[in-house]
Amino acid sequence: MNTLNYGITGNCRTAALISETGNIEWLCFPDFDSPSIFASLLDREKGGSFGFEVSDDYRITQSYVPHTNILSTQFSSREGEFVVLDYMPCYRSKDGTGHYLPAELYRYIHWLKGKPRFKVNYQPAPDYARGKVILNITSQYIETYCSSENKDRQYLYASLPLQDIAGKKEIILEKDEFLLLSYNEKVIPIDIEREKIEYCRTLVCWLNWTNRGKKYTLYNDVIERSLLVLKLMSYYNGAVLAAITTSLPESVGDVRNWDYRFCWLRDASMAIETMFQTGHTGAAKRFMKFIQATFVAKHDYQIMYGIRGERKLTEVMLNHLSGYKNSVPVRIGNDAYHQKQNDSFGYLMDLIYQYYRLMPGTLDEIEDMWEVVKSILATVIENWQKPDKGIWEIRGEKQHFVSSKIMCWVALDRGAKIAGMLNKYNYSERWQQEADKIRKDVMQHGWNEKLQSFTQTYDNQAMDSSLLLMEPYGFIEADDIRYHKTVESVKNALFHKGLMYRYNNEDDFGLPTSAFTICTFWLVRALFVTGKKEEARCLFDEVLKYSNHLGLFSEDIDFDTKEQLGNFPQAYSHLALVNTAILFAEEEKRLAFIRP
Repeated sequence: MNTLNYGITGNCRTAALISETGNIEWLCFPDFDSPSIFASLLDREKGGSFGFEVSDDYRITQSYVPHTNILSTQFSSREGEFVVLDYMPCYRSKDGTGHYLPAELYRYIHWLKGKPRFKVNYQPAPDYARGKVILNITSQYIETYCSSENKDRQYLYASLPLQDIAGKKEIILEKDEFLLLSYNEKVIPIDIEREKIEYCRTLVCWLNWTNRGKKYTLYNDVIERSLLVLKLMSYYNGAVLAAITTSLPESVGDVRNWDYRFCWLRDASMAIETMFQTGHTGAAKRFMKFIQATFVAKHDYQIMYGIRGERKLTEVMLNHLSGYKNSVPVRIGNDAYHQKQNDSFGYLMDLIYQYYRLMPGTLDEIEDMWEVVKSILATVIENWQKPDKGIWEIRGEKQHFVSSKIMCWVALDRGAKIAGMLNKYNYSERWQQEADKIRKDVMQHGWNEKLQSFTQTYDNQAMDSSLLLMEPYGFIEADDIRYHKTVESVKNALFHKGLMYRYNNEDDFGLPTSAFTICTFWLVRALFVTGKKEEARCLFDEVLKYSNHLGLFSEDIDFDTKEQLGNFPQAYSHLALVNTAILFAEEEKRLAFIRP
């Protein structure tokens, strides 16, 4: 059972979620973190949506135009057929210096045969449906805005009669038509020819982007789709969102509902490293520029920032919305920006190390980044011995999380390597000594002799999926008996009905009840590197079946129904899917090479 059956389309400025019947149920304009125009995802009655009504004898199927983020929804019946192609213009500007990324969405209605009939259901609810919708029909467009925010306006252009759209009259399709929803009033005439040019330019842009990536003999399709999703969640300035939604619950009816339309250092660093290793270096360069711009002021580092580098992300409840499947509260903003999570710097420093190793910029950029490195590591040295909130942002008391200590070691280890590359040996030596101190500390306090395993914190005996990351980040070798035993302990404690908990001890919201998708992919890798390759491959193939009809994953999965839960689509889930798939693809290549 999968109720998050949505496709995503976007242009690295904002994105829309479109249901399998062609209904836009989530869209924020003009940017990812702007107020929603359509949010029936979070409130069926008030949220607003934009779709097509057809009779029950229509069969509706959905897919992507191959190798692109253009979403195709096909409507077929005996009376006729048409396909709706949803896309946001996205292509290199004429002078080649930047990209054209307008806040607008085209719905290209491509006639296929017969005389299909439909009604357009256009019900915007701007500003998170916080006020009364004002609708103004002119000869050129339908203008809408909300009584609570009359400066933000939306303009619907169409080749179909605007009065028919507004009046929900039945339309008989006999040729190609289009709908264009724009945040700006257009200053050039919009007609079907213009729409087709925009379509072709956007199509070519996506095909070029996909073509630049590496190709794999195994799982290439799922790798490509996940990378296209990660690209959609990359804001044009380099910031990467954790997901494009807010308040989709980790469990239906639960209060674990968060706004994920922000840039977490951890998630973004992991996503960018994945894109980088698959050949998409442009994303990594832009993210480095975002980091340099955000960190330029000497301030206390945060675990997350707004997509333009904002530091204050005040959390507000939207109590007028009923929530996804009545799961409240609906939140905008995220109070976790206050938290101390010492592990964040490890993921970021690992990426900065790849930057220095594989794609250093100009001398001034290298020097700017060196200042960032020194500043980050001064913070790590000051904080690694202190308790924190850990990778899972537990909102209760701070604790000494083992994964946080390990990622502090990663930060110092990578910093020492960077310093060595730059011939800054005094820094290299100092940071390596501090890294050795952390390693000793973790081995002494993080390893539980009685359990024969590393544990979640220094002071408890619980297991945590993040312990599996000590191997891929180089803290411990895959053949170390302590890692083997930890993998076994983590699996025994957290693997349930074919999926993984993050942890299953009580936190400040009670006991977790859903599987965290990324953690199952981490287990697949752990099994693979500890020699259980067949078991790993079988588990990976099983998890792939839990994606939605387009191969997209959210943050969580229900253990029993395998229904997707949590914010969607989730960068974490897709980056881990890519990394895991590449393991098997490269193993296949290696075996093919050594076969006689």
